[in-house]
Amino acid sequence: MARETWQTIRDRLAAEILSGALAPGAQLPTEPDLCARFAAGRHSVRRAIAALAVEGKLRVEQGRGTFVESAPLINYQISRRTRFRQNLLSQGVTPAGEQVTDDVIPAPRRVADALSLPEGTSVHRLMRRGLADGVPVSLGVAYHPFALFPDMADLRRSGRSVTDIYRSHGIADYLRKSTTIYARRPTVEEARLLKQHPDQPVLVVTKTDVDLTGRPIGYSQAIWAADRVQFTFDLPEENEIRSPDQDD
Repeated sequence: MARETWQTIRDRLAAEILSGALAPGAQLPTEPDLCARFAAGRHSVRRAIAALAVEGKLRVEQGRGTFVESAPLINYQISRRTRFRQNLLSQGVTPAGEQVTDDVIPAPRRVADALSLPEGTSVHRLMRRGLADGVPVSLGVAYHPFALFPDMADLRRSGRSVTDIYRSHGIADYLRKSTTIYARRPTVEEARLLKQHPDQPVLVVTKTDVDLTGRPIGYSQAIWAADRVQFTFDLPEENEIRSPDQDD
């Protein structure tokens, strides 16, 4: 069966990315230039670029252009006290975080249940974006009891990690009670914040933090760009509590 023009364009660009002829972070020529280079129409060029974006090889930024994906693949090791910052630093990747929104809300049922609170109890809701070498890799929405951590939002905005904030409130150590991981398509806003194609999947990780007495102190949902992370699970010792972390 004859190959369609867009498939030929896709494969040639993919080969150039693999060989390094198109380096990570490089901007592709404009659409008219690509049409001229491949003697093809706009539809074929756009379909090829869309296919490579879904595969995670290209990143299309509205108003800026199309770039070769430069995000590092994070090997996120799940262990009893593993933190986002530690995971990245151990791989020579620079971690960073940005506060997107924060407010105080009445806890919806799922949040209240996870934190063992009456429904409607005031909780912090903080949304942050995690970056690896400046590239977005995750979005996280975390909930913490307002009564336990009244200054949580202010301290997070100032750059303090969750671990440091817990310590400042007398919680020297904490564990992960539960973890759930599943895949889905991102919302339009999630794809925009992660700078990925909306047809590319994300991995959703929900977790609950507990102190050493078992009291829930935090509940969060992290949305990871699926092509930028892989999770490695260590086999836990008996009664150990393990989960990935997004928000340190």
